[in-house]
Amino acid sequence: MEDTQDHLIGIAEQAIAHAKRFGADAADAVVVEALSVSTAIRLGQLEDVERAEGQDIGLRVFIGDSQAIVSTNDFSEANLLAFAERAVAMARVTPPDPFSALVMRELYDHKPVDLDLFDSTTLDPDHLERLARETEEAALAVPGITNSEGAGAGYSVAAIALVTSNGFAGSYRRSGFSVSCTAVAGSGTGMERDYDSSSAVYFADLRSPQEIGALAADRAIRRLNPRKVDSCRGTIVFEPRMSRGFISHFLGAVNGASVARGTSFLKESLGAQIFPEEVSITDNPLKCRGARSRPFDGEGMASRPLTLVGNGSLNSWVLDTRSARKLGLASTGHATRGISSPPSPSVTNVTLEPGKRSREQLIGEVERGLLVTDMLGHGVNGVTGDYSRGAAGFWIENGEITYPVAEITVAGNLKDLFRTMKVADDMEDRGGINAPSISVEGATIAGR
Repeated sequence: MEDTQDHLIGIAEQAIAHAKRFGADAADAVVVEALSVSTAIRLGQLEDVERAEGQDIGLRVFIGDSQAIVSTNDFSEANLLAFAERAVAMARVTPPDPFSALVMRELYDHKPVDLDLFDSTTLDPDHLERLARETEEAALAVPGITNSEGAGAGYSVAAIALVTSNGFAGSYRRSGFSVSCTAVAGSGTGMERDYDSSSAVYFADLRSPQEIGALAADRAIRRLNPRKVDSCRGTIVFEPRMSRGFISHFLGAVNGASVARGTSFLKESLGAQIFPEEVSITDNPLKCRGARSRPFDGEGMASRPLTLVGNGSLNSWVLDTRSARKLGLASTGHATRGISSPPSPSVTNVTLEPGKRSREQLIGEVERGLLVTDMLGHGVNGVTGDYSRGAAGFWIENGEITYPVAEITVAGNLKDLFRTMKVADDMEDRGGINAPSISVEGATIAGR
């Protein structure tokens, strides 16, 4: 991969020029060049090695209020010419959408921003295999671990360029490294599994294979011999990796596309208190070495931090140009752009700010409830906020963790659960969504 993305910008400019020549009123193009390598090990045997590399361009053209999007991986001059002509022809027969448009020129920001998103370290398949092997060996070395569902390691780099016909041209590149492991404890019908993983923009920021393997093993062993519990109402405590999933339901509800469609259970809640005052949720696309950082969004708007929830109040939706225009608001610079799809709103690096109590204090306040360490299913109604998911974890009685439990369903309405949220201080910075342990009260815990 080249050190600069000037060649990608040149290809995008070429496609846009062709589209304008065929009659497009406006156009933008995104070009992506990517390479990824991954390996998988199970019980000491190499199971899989994959390598993928390619380049793609997505061209969006406008004829009045009508737009069309086409994509190709053939960058030859002859194909780009036919590709642009095809896009314009499609736009001429597409129904108009008065809400879709390019970002206004004055909203572009061309100041360069260095987010430290590229590590020049390269890992070949042999190195990745060693990482995966060391991770699995660390898990299998823990007494009580009887099997492995495998370990894997991956490496990727990508370069992204975006050009619009009204004056924006920008590019950046990013790297990624990952290691994961799933360990199995017990035997027969009494087996339990659990996992751990690490991903980072810089190789040096990855957690060690030994730590990942040992933690996966420890989690699996702790789950052995689970009991069932009687159905009741109680408090649910989510450990950090489960908190991230719970917060994602909030993020789906504040996505501008859902709000504009009227399918969000929070559509009437802008400016309202939806969490306790101790809760603040932010999104920062400019986080250095952030998992989802970017200097500009999928429409060319400069990225900027956004406070979604401050002191418990809902401050903002997550908006791209189209959803903002439908709602009569301004874009928050959160457009994400695929090669063959139009921009849509999406968050980047989300943080649920840590609270002041420890995780032990959070659990100590629970008279009867469940510490959730695993969840199953996707039982969330985005329109009503009704929430129902399978769960496993540990039973809490009088502020103490007692025994592992499984085959449980936790249920409630997210608006009600959000109003009772408490936040611990054990923040884990592990990816695009980061959160500490949280608790919510009054949930239905359905067991036997």
